[in-house]
Amino acid sequence: MASKRLLVLVIAVAGGSVALAGCSSGPPSASVTKPAGSTSAPSTASSSPTTAPPTQNSATENLTVTAAVSAALLQAGAALNGLQASDYTGLAPGVTYYAYDGTTATYWAGAALVPSSSSMRAQVSVQDDGAYLLFSRPANGAWQVWDVGLAGTEGAVCPVAVPSAILALWHWAPGTCRAPNS
Repeated sequence: MASKRLLVLVIAVAGGSVALAGCSSGPPSASVTKPAGSTSAPSTASSSPTTAPPTQNSATENLTVTAAVSAALLQAGAALNGLQASDYTGLAPGVTYYAYDGTTATYWAGAALVPSSSSMRAQVSVQDDGAYLLFSRPANGAWQVWDVGLAGTEGAVCPVAVPSAILALWHWAPGTCRAPNS
């Protein structure tokens, strides 16, 4: 009887540990930037803000990528490449990040765009430096976007400094500007 109680206790503790592990904060899913070594200014999308600041304090927090946010990022990324949002099918899962930096009242996002199989130009745009994009937007402003697919490789540097609080929140290495495995 005691061994059955011990077994039930062990199973309960193990189940609780698994449940707690599922609640831990891991990387979210999206973001954008200009190519490393690019001499042109970042693209600015003229879309209206997609969300209000999440809190009244200066918290830095991960946010959910809503359909409106996804559409705005696709629009900004497409504009960077002189294309339409319809030339892409969405944001790549697993490498999309979205957060709000309350200290600077700025939204940050990182993402890879998924090109439509019917758009050769979109397929070309997501190669090399365009393979990953980093986005930023002041609370009431337009998205700026940079190609950062080559940042950190072959001596290329990030064309924009991502705040350290955002890097820590996304579990990115200090001084980087793209998702690991992107």
